[in-house]
Amino acid sequence: MPRKADRKTVIKTPDIRTVAAVAKVSIATVSRTINGSPLVSERLSKRVWQAIKQLNYFPNTHARTLVSGRSRLLGIIVENITNPFFPELIQSFEEIAVANGYEILVSSSNSDPEVLTNCVRRMLERKVEGVAVMTFGEEEPILDQLTHRNVPIVLAEFKLDDPKASTILLDYSTGIHAAVNHLAALGHTKIAFFAGPHKLHSAITRENDFRTAMQAAGLAIEKHWIIECNHTLKGGVAGYAQLKNFPVRPTAIVCSNDMIAIGVLRAAYMEGLHVPKDLSVIGLDDIDFAEFTLPPLTTIRLSRIDLARAAFEALRQQAEDPGDPHMQREFLVSTSLVVRGSTSTPRPKDSAGLSA
Repeated sequence: MPRKADRKTVIKTPDIRTVAAVAKVSIATVSRTINGSPLVSERLSKRVWQAIKQLNYFPNTHARTLVSGRSRLLGIIVENITNPFFPELIQSFEEIAVANGYEILVSSSNSDPEVLTNCVRRMLERKVEGVAVMTFGEEEPILDQLTHRNVPIVLAEFKLDDPKASTILLDYSTGIHAAVNHLAALGHTKIAFFAGPHKLHSAITRENDFRTAMQAAGLAIEKHWIIECNHTLKGGVAGYAQLKNFPVRPTAIVCSNDMIAIGVLRAAYMEGLHVPKDLSVIGLDDIDFAEFTLPPLTTIRLSRIDLARAAFEALRQQAEDPGDPHMQREFLVSTSLVVRGSTSTPRPKDSAGLSA
């Protein structure tokens, strides 16, 4: 005869009453503890959280929002999720936010103003307490939507005369000067710059810093060696292809980001050149992939952890201390050069530049 199926034990999902019973406190005390009320003593709070952990209880986030009047939800909008820089930034931002009792809502603009507008609308509908706009130059179309609704924002490199807006200043200059000086010390005098798209103010800032660094090093700037590219692998390949039109070519290329630089490594390889013997290449960002390219990429490090920490702190201050007259409105994130295997002294025959 077939065996009868065992009767399954139905385990009741714990609720706030169960937590209160296990912790031997009132339901109100559990609610206040979950919502971070200062009225609950440290002793009782510890007991409540131990019960929550023991029961594997998940507080109702929506209910918490209704009770506390706060969503404890922060938004972050990035330029392009396919660029490894941005997932790394999002990961750091989320780790810091979660550690401080916040959740995050992520959106990518994909460099499309209409998509960007929809990103903001979704965040406003979710009642975010602040938005980190990390689009590096595409934020203008959405600023009114946020500031007119009194939503705190933090912007990268963009200053806004609004009490709810903070700015993260990115010191590209230090890293770019170090990169140019590094190449000059190796003996390079023919240095190109693959700039990002000029619609991004961050790309313009990086290009201007390159020009200033070249002048400070006493090196001539070849106008036709400053080439505008997309911040993508294909952008680097396309920029490199333009060099073939010139009878004299650079011995080194500084790139506006690592994606362009990796595209250049690929294009140089396909042409039969050896990096760094035939061509030195420097990127900017220091994405995780940079140390795993062949050769490992020399690059200008822009710390995603520092950037995420500054963005979170700006929004946290606005959410928790909105009336603080001494609130920090500007945050500085610096850059530094990381030397790896994609730079070396130029070949003697290349002192006048690579032949096309």
